[in-house]
Amino acid sequence: MAITINLTYTGKNGAARKFAEEMVSSGTVDAIRALDGNEGYQYFISYDDPETLLLIDRWRDQKAIDAHHDSPMMKKIAELRDKYDLHMTVHRYTDIDEAPGDDKFIRR
Repeated sequence: MAITINLTYTGKNGAARKFAEEMVSSGTVDAIRALDGNEGYQYFISYDDPETLLLIDRWRDQKAIDAHHDSPMMKKIAELRDKYDLHMTVHRYTDIDEAPGDDKFIRR
């Protein structure tokens, strides 16, 4: 069962954007995307609050997330979060096979 994790990073004076830029420029994002079981890793800037960054992080299963958490990239992420003094919220979602009635609202 795929797992999607939405993490919001909030900082001051553009810190969240600088964090994402350094994650990309350091190659950390590419390394995470290359991990077995990663199905998506993408940052978004909030329209309502430019000091908030959203990461949508998608994994094949919990085993893939655990391997990511044990990877060297987690140390780099923690270092950068501290460097930019970011605070986080986390929301976790799992896929369901069916969502009865939702198809009429989804334009494909």
